[in-house]
Amino acid sequence: MQAVILAGGFGTRLRPLTYTRSKVLLPILNKPMIAYIIESLPENVERVIIAANYKKEQLEEFFDRNDFGKEIIINEEPKPLGTGGAVKFAEKYIEDRFLVLNSDIISSLDMKDMIRFHVNREAFVTISLWPVENVSEFGVVRIEDDGRITQFVEKPKPEDAPSNLINAGAYCMEKEALDYIESADRLISMEQEVFPRIIEDGKRFYGYKIEGFWIDVGRINSYIEVNKILLRRQGKRFLIGSNCEIRGDLENSSVGNNVEIGEESKVSSSVILDNAKIGKDVQIENSVIGEGCVIGDRAKIINSVIGDEEEIEEDKIVKDERIWTKPIPKGYPDKQIGNVIKV
Repeated sequence: MQAVILAGGFGTRLRPLTYTRSKVLLPILNKPMIAYIIESLPENVERVIIAANYKKEQLEEFFDRNDFGKEIIINEEPKPLGTGGAVKFAEKYIEDRFLVLNSDIISSLDMKDMIRFHVNREAFVTISLWPVENVSEFGVVRIEDDGRITQFVEKPKPEDAPSNLINAGAYCMEKEALDYIESADRLISMEQEVFPRIIEDGKRFYGYKIEGFWIDVGRINSYIEVNKILLRRQGKRFLIGSNCEIRGDLENSSVGNNVEIGEESKVSSSVILDNAKIGKDVQIENSVIGEGCVIGDRAKIINSVIGDEEEIEEDKIVKDERIWTKPIPKGYPDKQIGNVIKV
């Protein structure tokens, strides 16, 4: 069995952190995001095809250094192809039933159980589902008692919504489903173009409900939140990496390797990446501090992101900002490209 991991995006909503790294290599509790996805795969998934484009060299280096016990193929896209196009572009590596996974979704999905669900129902496609409170902001599914999906309904009024379940970004598909995707020479949305046609043709299209937690790590606030969720699930108030010197207080925060935090400093609901140096009496709240940053004494960083290798002077107050003083990488878009799951 194979798995296609969609990792070709720029991660524009996570800038400036993604100016310097592939989005899927952003650490969550000091482990790259993509590692969580691969480690959650069942043993019978022997080949992993990673649809990549932006900073694919970083991914190649990462997998050269780390062995996950599976064949890893970095499938470089010539241009952004969307969710459907990326899967079609990986067709030559797909031999039978396969998974499709969005690289920036972290959840408690039991993929082994989802595959079992798919097989038992002789499904053509099975997608993961997650409940939401405000159905009018999303596309929800019409689902039968046996789990079969018959329709996608876009942003219904609450009183008209057929369910509160949305597409949660993990799919189990039979190889023949690839016939529903055009040649990969343009942006193709699996969710908007491919799935509706499969349903219209009467193929067995099912939904598998996730129990536990689910989060789209596509924005700064959700990136901070996923670190907090995993800390709670591990019963920890904070995480500290190796070779750190921490003299301040931490709460609901993750700290990388080789980090210094001075006396009387307080870090709450934040992520501090490797090699950062934080002075004395600093307040950091609901923020991300990039690799190699220097934060001067008595600075306050609130609801902000400081890009890699930036320096914040003493007594500086940074609130609701994204700090990046260096040139933006060539070719980096000013807005999101392609089609995404509407969550």
